[in-house]
Amino acid sequence: MMQRRTLVTLLAASATLWVAGPVWAQTAAIETPDALVKRLSADILDTIKADPELRSGNIARISQVVDSTVMPHVNFRRMTSAAVGPQWRQATPAQRERLQQEFKLMLIRTYAGALKQVSDQRVVVKPLRAAADDKDVLVRTEVHGKGEPVQLDFRLENADGKGWKIYNLNVLGVWMVETYRTQFAQELSKGGIDGLINALGNRTMAADPKVTK
Repeated sequence: MMQRRTLVTLLAASATLWVAGPVWAQTAAIETPDALVKRLSADILDTIKADPELRSGNIARISQVVDSTVMPHVNFRRMTSAAVGPQWRQATPAQRERLQQEFKLMLIRTYAGALKQVSDQRVVVKPLRAAADDKDVLVRTEVHGKGEPVQLDFRLENADGKGWKIYNLNVLGVWMVETYRTQFAQELSKGGIDGLINALGNRTMAADPKVTK
């Protein structure tokens, strides 16, 4: 179960299929939230399966794919600020940038090893329950492969009306942001914002001993 959860978290965090839902008002430039999850999940899985460098855990290649394919559809600032909690407001712009960089790198390196487990998985989106004018929605999905399907849910927002962005993930009933907020709170209580930045860097090195600061 832990191995499957690691793989699903990877697909979500690196992330992050079409079913019937309400009729959403949209332009050609704006995808509905369930369509975005369908396309992004399929693109990520297809890319991993076709790219040996990704499957071997090449961090530079993984970072490139994350930046080009995933990050444009993620509100990572909101995700990081929510994980940090109230002390985010006390951080300087430079500290906030470092927090986002270190958090992203930690996630990439933590789950890079699970890429080799990707084989026949596919993501199936459940019917979307939301009104056409909602700006914050929950897209429920399941990852199908070997064994029982695994729950994987996405929280998305369209605050500016320009497109949907993911800001939280639920794997097997556990929300990723809330999990990290609990972990980060311990570091913040000991060393403040700089202490958390250093701790994230240390976690990256623990996940990959070749990393040096």
